[in-house]
Amino acid sequence: MDQQTVTLSPSAASRVAAIAEKQGKPAILRLSVEGGGCSGFQYKFGLAEAPEADDTVAETDGVRLLVDSVSLDLVSGCVVDYVESLGGAAFRVENPQAAAGCGCGSSFSI
Repeated sequence: MDQQTVTLSPSAASRVAAIAEKQGKPAILRLSVEGGGCSGFQYKFGLAEAPEADDTVAETDGVRLLVDSVSLDLVSGCVVDYVESLGGAAFRVENPQAAAGCGCGSSFSI
C-alpha cells in the first residue's frame, strides 16, 4: 500500500452514502486535521461538494474520501471506519502514525 494513501472502510462508505442521500449531497466525505483536541491534533469530518485541486481522493463502493495535501502528511496510511458501539456511533480514524491518542478517538499526537 502506498504511504500517501487513505482508505475508507465499506461500513464508513455506506454511512456516508446514507447521510449524503438524506441531505441531497454528493457522497463525498472530507477528512481534515486541525490543531487542537486533547492530544495536539484533531480530526474533522464533513461532506464536500467536490474535490479541490490539491486533494487526494480515495474511493470505496462509489463513495469518495477527500484529504487535502496539508492534512495528508498527518493521516497517510489511515483507514477511516464507521463504528457503532454502546457508547454511540462515530467515524473513527485508524492512524498508524499516531504516537498517542485519546479516549474519545477524535484527537492524536505524532
